[in-house]
Amino acid sequence: MASERMADKRDGSRPLPPPRPLDAIDRDILQILHTDGRASIRSVAERVHVSRANAYARINRLIEDGVIRGFGARVNYERAGQGASAYITLKIVQNTWRTVREQLRTLPGAAHIALVSGDFDVLLLVHTPDTRALRELVLTRLQSIPEVLSTRTLLVFEEDDLDMES
Repeated sequence: MASERMADKRDGSRPLPPPRPLDAIDRDILQILHTDGRASIRSVAERVHVSRANAYARINRLIEDGVIRGFGARVNYERAGQGASAYITLKIVQNTWRTVREQLRTLPGAAHIALVSGDFDVLLLVHTPDTRALRELVLTRLQSIPEVLSTRTLLVFEEDDLDMES
């Protein structure tokens, strides 16, 4: 288990420590930052009823422990010129997940990659400028990966982040 955790680093930095239990304040901080990644330390501290120093220390610990993986913007991909989104399912050669994952990470527009169980092995979310670029990505890039046995493309017509405030 520890070796899996050590191998799961995304950026090549030091290994993650074993997970520590989160208390109610930690969970509240995570919810606040999940909803508004730009919330100030002061605002977070006030909302969870702790000092700014305590909130700052807790957020830093959550980052160091790998609970918070980063901060980012929620993007309207269509307005950002990425009007074609799709979930792509892949069947891959057994025991090639790590190799395939590294190749999928380099794809333009790849937003989310997951190893899953069921009728397929990998679920990939991509955003592309249009269906022509999506077609190129699937037929040229994905299907040229030797470990990819088959793909199925599911176009996204409309999407909504259910756990985020607008």
